[in-house]
Amino acid sequence: MNEQVTEFINSVKQAWQIEICNKLRQLIHESIPEVQERMQYGKPHFLKNGKYAAVITTAKGWVTFTIFNAAELEVPEGVFEPGKPERITAKLLEGKPVNYELFAGLLSQASSGL
Repeated sequence: MNEQVTEFINSVKQAWQIEICNKLRQLIHESIPEVQERMQYGKPHFLKNGKYAAVITTAKGWVTFTIFNAAELEVPEGVFEPGKPERITAKLLEGKPVNYELFAGLLSQASSGL
């Protein structure tokens, strides 16, 4: 694991955000065993074969989780923000349940083509 990514997560101000970031990071490593992580553009990026697989971002009131290579995925309504079809982004809020199982399945599917 990349020390800069660890430092980024540990520097997040809200405990609930740190918890979500750590769970997402673990989920990414379990879903993509050969994943590489690095800090880029001030955010943790996760790559497979040099191509973006996922990114975690934090803001004052949420954590966002983006999955790349998502154009062919069947995505449930209401979970992800509208945007470009090649990437899907979920905005995770304090006190709201996070469907890690859904994210793991989608991440595995999306990264299989990388």
